[in-house]
Amino acid sequence: MKKHSLWIYMGIISISLILLSGCGLFQGEQTLEEVDAPPEEASYTDDLDEATDGETDGETEGENEDAGTDEGTEAGEEAEVVETVERQLYLLDSNGMIVPQTVELPKDKEVAKQTLEYLVKGGPVTELLPNGFQAVLPTGTEIIGLNIEEDGTLVVDVSEEFSNYRPEDEKKIIEAMTFTLTQFDNVERITLWINGHEQEVMPVNGTPISEGYSRANGINIYQAGAVDLMDSKAVTLYYPTQHNDQFYHVPVTQHIEMDESDSYQSIVQALIEGPSLDLDLLNVFNAGVTLMEDPEYTDGILKLSFNENILDNLEEGSISNEVMETLVLTLTEQPGVDGIDVMVENLEEVFNEDGVPYSEPVTRDMFVPTGSM
Repeated sequence: MKKHSLWIYMGIISISLILLSGCGLFQGEQTLEEVDAPPEEASYTDDLDEATDGETDGETEGENEDAGTDEGTEAGEEAEVVETVERQLYLLDSNGMIVPQTVELPKDKEVAKQTLEYLVKGGPVTELLPNGFQAVLPTGTEIIGLNIEEDGTLVVDVSEEFSNYRPEDEKKIIEAMTFTLTQFDNVERITLWINGHEQEVMPVNGTPISEGYSRANGINIYQAGAVDLMDSKAVTLYYPTQHNDQFYHVPVTQHIEMDESDSYQSIVQALIEGPSLDLDLLNVFNAGVTLMEDPEYTDGILKLSFNENILDNLEEGSISNEVMETLVLTLTEQPGVDGIDVMVENLEEVFNEDGVPYSEPVTRDMFVPTGSM
């Protein structure tokens, strides 16, 4: 009986040891509280999703920012690559006059051809046209080719569409082409070809062009009835006008009475007197302006000496920009005149409206773009 009890006792102890050993195998170092705690896998998954979302958003934003920066950089680089250059286009204004407008064009090796293409109605100039201005060459005109000859004649070959214009527009078209293309120093005149065939006259109204067309043929030709044609000479004068808030100069070719001994003085006097009233242009000279001495020409520079009435501000000794531009544009149209040197009585130096002194002769390129083909 005692032996049987001993075996029972030893069996209970063994079972207890086994149970305790099993708990250690399943739980290791964990406490009961840790065992009872809910698994954290779900929270890890949630955190991972949130972190993934955050990281993805962050990466996306970063990538977008980088992409935006790259695109911006590329756009910036493209903008820098597309160089522009100022050119003068002779366009039709709201008064039906052919006038110069300075426009920024993409830089191109074929500058003369490109400039002419920007005179075509419905062409690339359309979005650049200032308010109130129109292109002059017929819609669909193609510039087939240009060829400059040694004597300064520019042969212009255009397509058949060029001939689709009204007779009354013929002079405006040839004047706009001529003055636009002769802005280049090495172009003296133009001749016209259509589809490879030389033209003796313009195709619609028969304006003669066999000898070429140059600035000497005039632009916006105005005939004043009171002028004696025998004692006068056709000269292109520039008068200011205004459209909305924009000031610009209109070239007008008219006969003026000419002093054979000093044509420059006659031209300046015509500017001072101003345009004919029926031209609806502006006279920017003050009353009483006069030349104090005869103009002096030396090596391309024309020296003009005025009385104080030429000034728009006597105390500051300044001449209005419109007056100076009118003088320069008009007088540099004369053969051999590259610039003018303006003097005023009782003043050592004269200034522009911004107080900058005219310490050097004023040339045409201060107001309009110049250059060669």
